[in-house]
Amino acid sequence: MENQVIQSQIAFHNNVQLGYFGEKIKPTMIPVDSYYVTRHVNEFIRNTGITASDKILEVGCGMGKFTLPLLKKGFQITGLDLSPFLLQNLLKYNDNRFKVDLICSDILDIPDSYNGQFDYVIGFFTLHHFHHLHTYFQAMSRVLKPGGAIIFTEPNAYNFLYYIQIFSSPTMSWEGDKGVAQMRKSNFKKAANYANLTGLTIKKFGFFPPFVVNTKLGRKLESLIEWFRVFKPFSAFQIVQLDKPGQND
Repeated sequence: MENQVIQSQIAFHNNVQLGYFGEKIKPTMIPVDSYYVTRHVNEFIRNTGITASDKILEVGCGMGKFTLPLLKKGFQITGLDLSPFLLQNLLKYNDNRFKVDLICSDILDIPDSYNGQFDYVIGFFTLHHFHHLHTYFQAMSRVLKPGGAIIFTEPNAYNFLYYIQIFSSPTMSWEGDKGVAQMRKSNFKKAANYANLTGLTIKKFGFFPPFVVNTKLGRKLESLIEWFRVFKPFSAFQIVQLDKPGQND
């Protein structure tokens, strides 16, 4: 019998993700000052109630596309990412402007010294890259204080434009982004129950990618579509929040 290499599914998945994100800079990950980024950050703050006094862990911070705007607004962010390549680029784009602690690790392997240290675990377009959502929710809950919350902005699985983008963009692939199809309420519920998390809320907004909404016409068209509530279920983005029970719950 030939020798075989046996590798866990998560380790294999992480290696695929490192290859997908950690070998060259993707233009969509570069920190930029744009309407698209500003709206995402403002919607996140408005819908979650995070404050500058909260200790926040951003999972999958990448090159700091959303980290840097939050730091600029005075938030206390610790960034975590699997890729040292991306974290080095975050440091480059930060250029010593803001204080930020960075951890190069899978959230599953974050040291025990971080247990119960954060008020919020957040992320932007990260959950759909995880292999086992329930396992990752459990790991994120471990580093939360009682009464803390996990909050992520993610693609809406019911927005068909994502699938067109995945198959038409040269910088995307089904192997790297197929998790978009799993970003559904039923899957969040199952993962939350596994990790003993409660209070699932989902708030949806937006319709267009950056190259559209960063134009005046794109913004006007998006605003018009959002005015019609019938289109709400098909919004492009969703803010997903799960709560960790407090000590007295």
